[in-house]
Amino acid sequence: MAQFRTLPGFREFYPEEFARKSRLLAAWRAVARSYGFCEFEPPVLEQLELFTEKSGEEIKSQLFEFVDKGDRAVAMRPEMTPSLARMVGARAGAIRRPVKWFAIGENYRYERQQKGRLRAFYQYNADILGESSINADAEIISLLVDSLRVFGLDQSHFRVRLGDRTLWVLFLQSMGVDDARMVGVLSVIDKLEKVSREALREMMDAALAGSGVSAAGLIADIETLVQIRSIETLGQFLEQKCPGNPDIPSRIKDWNALIDLLGGLGVDKFISVDMGIVRGLAYYTGFVFEAFQIVGSGRALAGGGRYDNLVGKLGYQPMPAVGFGMGDVTVSDLLELVGKLQSDDFSPQVYVVIGSENLRKEALDVVRRLRAQGVRVDYPLKAAGFGKQFKQADAVGATYAVIVGLDELNAGAVKVKNLRTAHEYTVPISSSDLASEILK
Repeated sequence: MAQFRTLPGFREFYPEEFARKSRLLAAWRAVARSYGFCEFEPPVLEQLELFTEKSGEEIKSQLFEFVDKGDRAVAMRPEMTPSLARMVGARAGAIRRPVKWFAIGENYRYERQQKGRLRAFYQYNADILGESSINADAEIISLLVDSLRVFGLDQSHFRVRLGDRTLWVLFLQSMGVDDARMVGVLSVIDKLEKVSREALREMMDAALAGSGVSAAGLIADIETLVQIRSIETLGQFLEQKCPGNPDIPSRIKDWNALIDLLGGLGVDKFISVDMGIVRGLAYYTGFVFEAFQIVGSGRALAGGGRYDNLVGKLGYQPMPAVGFGMGDVTVSDLLELVGKLQSDDFSPQVYVVIGSENLRKEALDVVRRLRAQGVRVDYPLKAAGFGKQFKQADAVGATYAVIVGLDELNAGAVKVKNLRTAHEYTVPISSSDLASEILK
């Protein structure tokens, strides 16, 4: 008989792996809630058009998409943002603003699996909708940083590179790039670090075809711009390239204000000015950012930015928005690399040792009472000697063995042994707070 295997790019979680994943997701939930974010959950299956409207028809090659039995074109969700925009948009007239929502769920992309990229992955998304000020940008970036710091990561492990689609548009307009070619040129710039100079030149030539703008000259200016690492130098360069444009100093003022806000939130030391961050998707409209690990292979950990037009583009009341997404695969890999990958402890706290089979009913009453008081309890499901039961207590990771024996019951007590310290003591079986007495 053929043996079945897990499909390529999908994962299964045995208990030890599930415990690590559970710890990761629980930490994200705790941080998001500490920021006042509420959790939501969209459906796994959505109309295909929801994703093509956001990202274009080319996204279909990356989707698990099909026609269902109701003759509807549908897709497994590849990300949370379109569903978020749909859900918020549907209740835009009644929903309290700003909307501060987060979601953690499994997403699906039909693409070639590689290191850090699978076809099924858990993603943590956090977004603020209904607030256009940079206060929302600062809050989201701070949440991103703290969602990595919660694992003990610091400046030696990751950085957040901050770019700006608004400045890119102002710069490219001054270079002669019209609106029709803007998204194509930005998409090329987004590939600056990923392709050779020759390939970049070919793509830029195609993006600028018929515009009269020199690809070689534009690339030279772009390469200078993406090397800038201070707001002051950024402002000087752009004022030189875009003379007399009042939007440039205004936007530089926003940059300084954003960094000040991030300083107030205690995360500015994690931020670097980096116009090389463009985020190729067309719907981004303002500040954009990506978190990168600075150990190992330097992979991206998270990305996001402002997307003020998406809710309106989907046919709902327009609403400004900013958010980020972070995947569990790359973050787990980084935590493992730096020795900070931990597991939730699901092991029993107490193992009840049954003195003899005719005492099983009395032992189960102890089990029931402890579980009702929130204690994780295990016990033998078949008759076994004391030695085997204590070995099993060690094997399952219990901290305490609670012995229900005839002598103990006759004395109205149970005997407790701390398996870590070997300390033994008795506890009255009639205690109203049996759990606290045992776990002291």
